[in-house]
Amino acid sequence: MFFRNRPQPETSRPPVSPETGVIHVQDVRVSYGPVAVLNGFTLLVRPGEFISVLGRSGAGKTTALRVIAGFEPVTAGYVRLSGRLVGSSFVHAPPDRRRVGVVFQEYALFPHLTVAGNVGFGLGNLDRSERESRVRPVIEMTGLAGLEGRYPHELSGGQQQRVALARALAPRPVALLLDEPFSNLDRQTRAGLRREVREIVKHAGATTVLVTHDREEALALADRVAVMGVGKVEQVGAPEEVYRQPISAEVARLISPCEVIPGVQCGNTVETEVGVLPISELSTHAGGDKVLVLMRATELELQPSETGVDARVAYREFRGEFTEYGVRLPSGVVLRVRRRSGDGPPVGTRVSVQVRPGSSVILFTRS
Repeated sequence: MFFRNRPQPETSRPPVSPETGVIHVQDVRVSYGPVAVLNGFTLLVRPGEFISVLGRSGAGKTTALRVIAGFEPVTAGYVRLSGRLVGSSFVHAPPDRRRVGVVFQEYALFPHLTVAGNVGFGLGNLDRSERESRVRPVIEMTGLAGLEGRYPHELSGGQQQRVALARALAPRPVALLLDEPFSNLDRQTRAGLRREVREIVKHAGATTVLVTHDREEALALADRVAVMGVGKVEQVGAPEEVYRQPISAEVARLISPCEVIPGVQCGNTVETEVGVLPISELSTHAGGDKVLVLMRATELELQPSETGVDARVAYREFRGEFTEYGVRLPSGVVLRVRRRSGDGPPVGTRVSVQVRPGSSVILFTRS
């Protein structure tokens, strides 16, 4: 890690009760006219925890972040920071009274200020020596030493990201909020920088909330993932827990490449359009139940077949380390199947689809 042995800035945070955590958003509603953008949004973030809020565009992720930061008033519900009520239908503490650091998607750096000037911008109420004592360790920690005198246009995208992060951390915030901070970077830069950002915020002990539509990013960075439906959180848990035990088909679709198909449970198996499949022990349904069956691209296999269901390869896409196949079923559903790259059935081939050895499928209730 690039900040090893660099000084860690002192932190000064108020005591936090176990019941409220650092951030506690409870049953929040935000409406624009008759439209509710958030409706029953609830999230608890513990001290030093890194939580990713994952959801599709339009789910309300950024609005939730703006509610915590104080940029959006709430119609109903409560927002507490370190146990202090800062937002409700009758209370609204402005952003400068919340001690929350925000890193925006566009970074929002001041082009006329140097790196040091940007990092110290929020410390204008301090005298020069104290301001420098805050800026110096944060610049060191974020790997910006030697760049203090440069201007934003002289920096790479990754360096600008670190400046924005350093500026948010310099005032020693109660919490750090990251709004899709990697979306403007190329894929290779994004992958490396997100690891560095996690190391930085963990090293600083910052309680952090990241909002993203990128499931890989959410799973890789978070201590816990909060998966959003429309306007509210559907499931919260450790990345492995949410991936292995999604509570609904919608959560499953957000957390991994997959499709769901109808089936009928029969004991420890489920009858589906592609055949009889083994059921995961995580699924609990009475025999004969009509269910939805989770078909994950990474847990399926296909083989050329001249018998059984008339399923055929609809497309084949080489992705480098793996090749993705789309298998069209007679119902019209296209299942994605990911295999290690190599020789495989060409488009138009009739195939059978099974779960890989040692794998099984998860069932959801079909309404």
